[in-house]
Amino acid sequence: MALLRQEADPREAGLDAGALERLDRHLARRVDEGRMPGFLLAVARGGRVAHLTAYGARDVAAGLPVGSDTLWRIYSMTKPVTSVGALMLVEEGRLALDDPVGRYLPAFAAPRVYESGSGDGVRTRPAAGPLLVRHLMTHTSGLTFGFYHAHPVDALYRAAGLESSVVPGSDLAETVDVYARLPLQFDPGTQWNYSVSSNVLGRIIEVVSGQPLDVFLAERVFRPLGMTDAGFEVTGEQAERLAELYGETADGGIEVVAGLPLRGRPRFLSGSGGMVASAHDMHRFMELLRRRGELDGVRLLDAGTVGLMTRNHLPGGADLRAVGSRPAHDEPGNDGVGFGLGVSVVIDPSRTQVPSGLGTYGWSGVATTTFWIDPGRDLTVQFYTQVRPRSSNPVFRDLRRLVHEAVAG
Repeated sequence: MALLRQEADPREAGLDAGALERLDRHLARRVDEGRMPGFLLAVARGGRVAHLTAYGARDVAAGLPVGSDTLWRIYSMTKPVTSVGALMLVEEGRLALDDPVGRYLPAFAAPRVYESGSGDGVRTRPAAGPLLVRHLMTHTSGLTFGFYHAHPVDALYRAAGLESSVVPGSDLAETVDVYARLPLQFDPGTQWNYSVSSNVLGRIIEVVSGQPLDVFLAERVFRPLGMTDAGFEVTGEQAERLAELYGETADGGIEVVAGLPLRGRPRFLSGSGGMVASAHDMHRFMELLRRRGELDGVRLLDAGTVGLMTRNHLPGGADLRAVGSRPAHDEPGNDGVGFGLGVSVVIDPSRTQVPSGLGTYGWSGVATTTFWIDPGRDLTVQFYTQVRPRSSNPVFRDLRRLVHEAVAG
C-alpha cells in the first residue's frame, strides 16, 4: 500500500490558499448536510500534490473516516485505463485503430443498424461501414446503454438482460457476444453515444494479448506504475479500506446501495467501469498521461500516442452536444467539450459551462468521482466520494469552478 501525500506548499505551486479553503468548506458543507458521506480531493501542479483534503466518513454507520488510503469504486474512470492498455497493443503492432472489430470478435463482422420500429417489430439494415477499434475508444460505435430509456435499441438491451450492461452471471466474452447480436443505433463513426464500447475494447485486449483483462492491466499498467491497490477485485486486506457506496434519496440525502466489486475476483471484468483504486493509484496514472507516457523511468506509451489519445476525434471536430444527438447527452455541460480515445477533451473554453483550459482532458465515474489534467496550467485534479446521484450532480460543476478560482499563477 502506498499513500498520496502533500508535497508542496500551495503558494509555491501558484495556488491561492484562501480559495482552496473556500473549496474545502463548500464540499464539507455537503457532508455536514448529509448529502455526501465524505470526500477526498487532491490538486497537484507540475506533478507535486499541493492540496490534499480528506473529510467525512468512508462508512457513515461504522464511523470510519476517509483517509488517503481509502479505496474508491472509480466506475467509468476505468475507461481511460482500458484505452491506455489498448494503445500499448497498438504501439506494439498487435492492434490498429482502424482494424475492424470483427477481425478479433467475429460476432461483430457484419453489424446491422436500427432503421425503424420497436420491440419485435424493429427493422434493421447493414451498417454503411465496419465497426472499427477507434469507434470503440471514441464512443462513436453505435452501441448504447440499456438504462438510457431514450431509443428503441436501448429497450432491446434491456430485453436482452442488459439493464446494467452485463447479462447476470455472464463473463466479459459472453456479454460482448450479446452486444453483437443487437443492432447499432447509427452507422459507426457518424455520431457520439456514450456506451458499453469500453467493455468490447476490454474483450479485444483479452483476445489480442491472450490474457484476462485484469491480468493484462495488472502486469502491463498497474505494477509498472506502482498502482499498488488498483484492480478489479478487493482482497481481504483491502476490504476494510473500501468506501461504502451510497445512492441519493429523493430528498437529497443518501442511503447505502449495493455496489461492486465484492470480495473475490468478479466473473465479469468490465473495461467500462470495474476498477477500484486509491488516490495514490490514480495520481500515478494521471502522472503517466501528464508526462506524455513516461513516469519514473518507465515508459508505457510514446508521447505522440498520448497526444493522439487526448485530442478530439469526433466527426468534423464537433463537440459532444453537436454530434451526440441522443437525449442523454444533449445538455449544456457538453458544450465546448469533445472526446478523444477514452477521455473528454475541452476544445472551446469559451463555450464550456465552467471555466476550463483548452485541451483539458479527463473523465468521471457514476459514483461522483472525477479527474482532469489541464496541460496549459500543468494542473491535475482528482476528487472522490461514493454517491450515485438521481440526476445531474452539481458537485463537478462547483468543483471545476472553485479549482479554477484557486489557480493564482
